[in-house]
Amino acid sequence: MNLVSRYIVALAWCFHITTAATVTYDFNVGWVTANPDGAFERPVIGINGQWPIPQITANIGDNILIHVTNQLGNQSTSLHFHGLFMNGTAHMDGPAQVSQCSIPPGSSFTYNFTINQPGTYWYHSHTGGQYPDGLRGPLIVHDPKSPFLGQYDEELVLTVSDWYHEQMAIMLPSFNSKSNPTGAEPVPQAALFNETQNLTVAVEPGKTYLFRMINIGAFAGQYVWFEGHNMTIVEVDGVYHQPAEAEMIYISAAQRCSFLLTTKNETTANYAFVASMDTTLFDTLPADLNYNVTGWLTYNKAEAFPEPALVDELNPFDDMTLIPYDNQTLFGEPDKVIELDVIMDNLGDGANYAFFNNITYKAPKVPTLYTALSAGEQATDPDVYGTYTHPFVLEKGDIVQIVVNNLDTGRHPFHLHGHHFQAIYRSAEEAGTFEDANVTDADFPKMPMRRDTLVLYPDGNIVLRFRADNPGIWLFHCHIEWHVTSGLMATMIEAPLDIQKTLTIPQNHFDACSAQGVATVGNAAGNTADYLNLKGENEPPARLPDGFTTRGKVALAFSALSGILGVLAVAWYGLAADPAATATATSPAAPHHGVASESPGNTSSEAVAESKEVFATDTTGTSIPAGAGTRRQ
Repeated sequence: MNLVSRYIVALAWCFHITTAATVTYDFNVGWVTANPDGAFERPVIGINGQWPIPQITANIGDNILIHVTNQLGNQSTSLHFHGLFMNGTAHMDGPAQVSQCSIPPGSSFTYNFTINQPGTYWYHSHTGGQYPDGLRGPLIVHDPKSPFLGQYDEELVLTVSDWYHEQMAIMLPSFNSKSNPTGAEPVPQAALFNETQNLTVAVEPGKTYLFRMINIGAFAGQYVWFEGHNMTIVEVDGVYHQPAEAEMIYISAAQRCSFLLTTKNETTANYAFVASMDTTLFDTLPADLNYNVTGWLTYNKAEAFPEPALVDELNPFDDMTLIPYDNQTLFGEPDKVIELDVIMDNLGDGANYAFFNNITYKAPKVPTLYTALSAGEQATDPDVYGTYTHPFVLEKGDIVQIVVNNLDTGRHPFHLHGHHFQAIYRSAEEAGTFEDANVTDADFPKMPMRRDTLVLYPDGNIVLRFRADNPGIWLFHCHIEWHVTSGLMATMIEAPLDIQKTLTIPQNHFDACSAQGVATVGNAAGNTADYLNLKGENEPPARLPDGFTTRGKVALAFSALSGILGVLAVAWYGLAADPAATATATSPAAPHHGVASESPGNTSSEAVAESKEVFATDTTGTSIPAGAGTRRQ
């Protein structure tokens, strides 16, 4: 498309979006059957009998009405619109027991909000670790004033995700149990592009495309690259940034990255593009795991669809180097500093939990927003929200700094609801805590990158700043769904007295609560007489006592004694004379018939060679499997 044509397209957008519209969706949420990786058919959560679920599309300024009816039969649900601020409508944010009650089977619920942000977003269930079962899809907001509108001919939405063959309702109990004391997360069975494999994307030569990429997965970050083509990043998480060229990007669960890609001026070949799961997140690497998914930029269907080449290293673009398009400068000294240490540990039930500062999240008996609305002047007291929601009360207009120290050996993508934040610092891996970094404001970028989800490296730290200008109840949590369910969440209570003045809860929101017997007034324990009395609040299992208990010491003593007796028995048996051996020594040797027994552990050299994997090394020095993706059938 030439410059004149692009200008006409831009004018058409402006003409089309002259007034805000009301966009209405009717969503019947229910089970359907799908087999996206071609390996296993399973129940998935669809909408209106279809899966993948529909994309929500709007223009900036539109009012969105989404009528949800839960037809799952066996599970409650809710919808979160990831990355949208929900200015003035905090009760539409979606997390169950935070801004609403979940929607029980057979009930209906309406989300009603106005979108004043352009960019690339997604929506997903925010109840009970449910969205990896399929309730996840793109949400795109078009902008007639986009600074990049005249620079591309067409836009394409491309989701990437991990995929499990088992339902979350079956995997979660065994994950959060004493049978999994290390907290090893289930490893996905596959990776997907647009909820499928072997995806082909038709392109025309000499054109520029805006790709809106969204990681809608539950766990794995993804390395993404396009063979023979570079990407020019222009937006991350709904924030325009100055164009930055990249050969490879890393996109964690919940992150979005929009980039311009210009095609070649020929149609003689098709080109692979690859997403490779970040296998450093996995405790084990199953031998049959295909950690890559491959798609193709299709210039000519008659040409071959080549297998992707092996890569020498996984060296993605550093998103911390991005500069926001509006050149917003670093916020000043913070009014409030929140320091959170990430810890994984076991509790008294033997299961592994995730903690911020030794607190693992436990949902309150009353949704946190409803506590804020019913607590009067006490809404500014964090105690009314309970111990295990890990609440922080923010004053309107405050500059808030969140420091996250990773005392864990895994990566964590941290997401803040209701805001973009300035990502002002991220340490290297194994750098320790921020306190040890000897970093001052003078070391921070003058115009820091902004987004709503940022990756924290193993044994490292990050520093974020945002302005508390959006009254509401906003979660801050790791977006690995396994870590959400194991408690890696805190709650920002932002300007609660302002919430009381501006919000009115619709009746069908209260109806969802009454259908489940959930209170809509009171503190975290449901106490309305004394908001500071938290007796009866939901609590996690008790902490393990320091050192061994008496029972533990007795068990250890008996274990040690049993071990010693076992060693003595083996030694006695080994030293005893073997009558059969003595008899054999005096008898003729038995004839050898040339038939060897085949041990299951024996493997031919050819089989060993075939089982070898090719490894690439990322810039941190960690060995990560890389290589060819799936072959187009």
